[in-house]
Amino acid sequence: MSSIVQLIRSRSLADAPYAYAATAPANSRLIFLAGACPLNDDGTTAAPGDYAGQATQCILTLQNALRAAGATLTDVISTRVLVASSSQADLVTAWDVVHAAFGAHDVPSTLMGVTVLGYDDQLVEIEAIAAVATEES
Repeated sequence: MSSIVQLIRSRSLADAPYAYAATAPANSRLIFLAGACPLNDDGTTAAPGDYAGQATQCILTLQNALRAAGATLTDVISTRVLVASSSQADLVTAWDVVHAAFGAHDVPSTLMGVTVLGYDDQLVEIEAIAAVATEES
């Protein structure tokens, strides 16, 4: 099943590793996902101290949440990647994992350094919005 999300690019904007905008038809069902956290099945934080490892776990969490809502990564219309660091290198490390997971579906995204996240040892969190076709479409 192909995605209804359309990524929008503009030659009048700087080249970036993501689309600048995305749309979905008016009759879409929007899915607002909670921040995907790097949690193991037992609720502990995965990969303490490892930005790439936590980003990988966040992607797995995001994929599971999307699946439960009847969607996949290609249905995501935007993301916000939160990284608990003031180091640009740490942000890029997490971003590289997220960017690779989305592949050609390079949705509009915001990458932010924050001071702290909610779980012990948590370094990365990924928020997302997805859009899928409604039943009557």
